[in-house]
Amino acid sequence: MDALVTTEWLAGELHAPDLRTLDATWFLPADGRNAAAEFEAGHIPGAAFFDISAISDRTSPLPTMLPTAEQFAAQVGALGVGDGDRIVLYDDSPHHTAARAWWMFRSFGIAASLLDGGLAKWQAEGRALEQGPVRAVPRTLTARFDATGVRTIGQVKAILASHAEQLVDARSTSRFNGSDPEPRPGVVPGHIPGSANIPQGEFFNPDGTWKHLATLRALFEAEGIEVERPVVTTCGSGITAAVPAFALHLLGHPAALYDGSWTEWGADPATPKATGAA
Repeated sequence: MDALVTTEWLAGELHAPDLRTLDATWFLPADGRNAAAEFEAGHIPGAAFFDISAISDRTSPLPTMLPTAEQFAAQVGALGVGDGDRIVLYDDSPHHTAARAWWMFRSFGIAASLLDGGLAKWQAEGRALEQGPVRAVPRTLTARFDATGVRTIGQVKAILASHAEQLVDARSTSRFNGSDPEPRPGVVPGHIPGSANIPQGEFFNPDGTWKHLATLRALFEAEGIEVERPVVTTCGSGITAAVPAFALHLLGHPAALYDGSWTEWGADPATPKATGAA
């Protein structure tokens, strides 16, 4: 199955017995929206709600960190997702959070696809929605952690010395350059020195679909990123960092993601920090 599927394709496959559709909508507190409530108000028929906040490391002081393989398998299996299923992820968030769910599945060795245009495109085309909670039949899901796509704070510190990997920050320009305050207390403004800045919204067309591959490549190249060389993506808390990671996946160049991102880096007094343009 392609990494990016169309609404037309999903409509034709929606009732296939091996297809599992998950709504991975997530919002920042400042958005003032409730993803779970919006899911119950209207979702793609047969979809289950993939709660990014709940499917996270409960032992970490950092938000939405990757959980253990055992926790991921149990929680996602409870949504009715099992071994061998074809998985389609979508969202209705300005942060394009289905990409984060995609990266999580990938980190546990499970292939998944994104719905191009998400719920907004599905609705714009007049396609059916379903209301209310979903009671899934739990299934067995095998998850094995693959560390190759994950970076820790220690590894990112090493990158600053070795320059072995390029850093791409998906936050807004104003947060990247430090002119806007950070939304989380104790986190100073700025960015990791040497990072390029490509705000996550730049990867999408006005209708929420992904831009053409040539345009995606040009976005990276315009910021001095060589897509053939290793890339590590970052953001505020590891959510929108999955957007450039998915874009690189579409271009055939897998990237890693710094899960702690600026929430961890910006709160650590020992880490170097930069402000201003890249």
